[in-house]
Amino acid sequence: MLVAFSVSPLGGESDGVAKAVAQAVKVVRESGLPNRTSAMFTEIEGEWDEVMAVVKRAVEVLQADAPRVSLVLKADIRPGYTGQITAKVERLEQHLAD
Repeated sequence: MLVAFSVSPLGGESDGVAKAVAQAVKVVRESGLPNRTSAMFTEIEGEWDEVMAVVKRAVEVLQADAPRVSLVLKADIRPGYTGQITAKVERLEQHLAD
């Protein structure tokens, strides 16, 4: 499955969230699962249980310092397919090149 998600702390003393979000992205990168981060989402690919466990740990990292956490999640569940974190973009680029 592919999951695109974002987590952000709510409340606290600062409007800046980059430091907290970086802690969550570090959890994703340390998972060893294929991933990439853009300005608004982090994408991660793997089996349901392993991906959701990483998302949960990312939320928990933020909960350690924030009274509330916002989570936005979108999933593409397609059993039997792997490597889609790059393959989907490659297919799109092929069509754009035509």
